[in-house]
Amino acid sequence: MTTVQQIDSIPMTPPRQAPKKMTLPLWIDASVQVVRQNRRPYIVLNVLYYGAVAVAMIVVAGHPEVQQALTGAVLESFTEGGLSTVFEAYAQGSVLQAMGLTFAVNFFLGSILVLFIPSLLVPFSGVAIGLTRATLWGLILAPTTPELRIAMIPHTVTLLLEGQGYVLAMLASLAMGKGFLSPSSMGVVRWRDSYVLGFKDASRIYILVAIVLAIAAIYEALEVIYLVPRLLS
Repeated sequence: MTTVQQIDSIPMTPPRQAPKKMTLPLWIDASVQVVRQNRRPYIVLNVLYYGAVAVAMIVVAGHPEVQQALTGAVLESFTEGGLSTVFEAYAQGSVLQAMGLTFAVNFFLGSILVLFIPSLLVPFSGVAIGLTRATLWGLILAPTTPELRIAMIPHTVTLLLEGQGYVLAMLASLAMGKGFLSPSSMGVVRWRDSYVLGFKDASRIYILVAIVLAIAAIYEALEVIYLVPRLLS
């Protein structure tokens, strides 16, 4: 066999492909895939979340004093507490600032700090906290007065959008809990590997959480600053 033939007979190693760069569409696709893999829990969480809102609205209709007390506490936190900057943005009609602050409060405070971080320590705690928030929303936003009935016509969209962001955050908490408690459900043996996989799934879901809450913040700022005052005037 000649040298050329020997060289030709050597199997060629396929060229190594560069790792695929994760762009935003790929991140979104990965996030959607995790939701699809958890389709049944996702549907159940939607029913529980919006069901809690609806039940709370029905209950508080017979106890308006509860709504008045909760509304007063919320207004106090927005006018005198740490959230007063958000209130001022809306009161002054600063649309872009209101959008940015609303997103920051809902995403970083409402979902990451209140729902995600507790789930790192106590499995499924984000689900319980999320359902508690849904109940409070129902108690506060129930259309028990003529003004609230008018305001809730456009604000129902905000309720649905923000609620969907928190449902997704609750699903992330569920994914974390599954990885925390059951390595076999994640297809691994070691608890540490299962926890890491659960954390990765939860992190992917948070791409959708951010997108949904960003859309909700844009709509809410426009609705509260421009639409609701015109409906109430």
